[in-house]
Amino acid sequence: MKNSNANNVGSLLAMMCLGMTGLSNAQRELPDPDGKPADMGKPVQVFILLGQSNMLGFGKIKGGEGSLEHAVKEKGLYPYLIDDEGNWTGRKDVRNVRVMGSGDGAMKVFNNEWMAITGGNIGPEIGIGHHVGNAVDAPVMILKSCIGNRALGWDLLPPGSEGYEFTDSKGVTWVHPGYKGSPERWKKGEEPKKIDWYAGLQYEGDVARAKQVLAELDKYYPGAKEYEVAGFCWWQGDRDSRSEALSSHYEKNLVQLIKQLRKDFDAPNAKFVTASLGQTEKGSTDGGGKILEAMLAVDGDSGKYPEFKGNVAAVYTHPLSKGSASGSHYGGNAETYMNIGDAMGAAMAELLKGN
Repeated sequence: MKNSNANNVGSLLAMMCLGMTGLSNAQRELPDPDGKPADMGKPVQVFILLGQSNMLGFGKIKGGEGSLEHAVKEKGLYPYLIDDEGNWTGRKDVRNVRVMGSGDGAMKVFNNEWMAITGGNIGPEIGIGHHVGNAVDAPVMILKSCIGNRALGWDLLPPGSEGYEFTDSKGVTWVHPGYKGSPERWKKGEEPKKIDWYAGLQYEGDVARAKQVLAELDKYYPGAKEYEVAGFCWWQGDRDSRSEALSSHYEKNLVQLIKQLRKDFDAPNAKFVTASLGQTEKGSTDGGGKILEAMLAVDGDSGKYPEFKGNVAAVYTHPLSKGSASGSHYGGNAETYMNIGDAMGAAMAELLKGN
């Protein structure tokens, strides 16, 4: 039998970190999935997951300390993931789809199944999927389209972004290109030498692959005929944190990303949730600190962007991380991926209540 005293510590920790969304304990509790299919008479609600390698997922499922098995079966965390016999639960109302490709290259499909614990690793999609699956009375698709080692200020730069100059700490002024510019940067006064890549190429590819999935909806959600993009989840920033210029420009790029994604998917009312780097504490002044400040600024409750009120939320993840850092994939600790996914899903569910 499942431990009746088990608490979803990941959910409670995430709740404490979501001060801007005002979540209560009752709102954070997740029931066991009932195994029932969704009402296919309703359009599939699509939540698109974007970012870089940690959004892909490196949380270990099997093993000892730090694995999902240990967290659930030994520590009693995330009780909705196992049934009374100790087997992994699954959902028949949430579809888990992951595609990937480099730049505008061919699409490879990694996942196309019902949401469950499978394979060797997990990412934040598990927590996100369970929360929105409970919040939405319709079929749900978690659609992940991303690849590792990509910067928002370069590979993922959204259309409409303009170039700028930046003087680094050594006094050197660099020119950074706008959308479709190349190379990534060049010294002011020098002639830029284009390379076989340009600003925004990965953004274009990730968007195109997500659209390819949606164009063949029935192939990825059996029986589905209609869909609407209900939300975006963004967990990224490691690559930008290593650059003075990109981290300093992150807020402007993030604002443009939110607006452009809504435009490209014809989803003006889609909600947006972003999550910070787990190793970065509030008050940090390095690149990670600048990215955290940018994310907290775009949160609708900050007041800086009134148009984001009630539809954009930021999750501060440092208290949710179990150590290590984004560059080393948090040591593969499954609790980090579950806690952050749980928090992002809860934030998304809270935003959806405003519909």
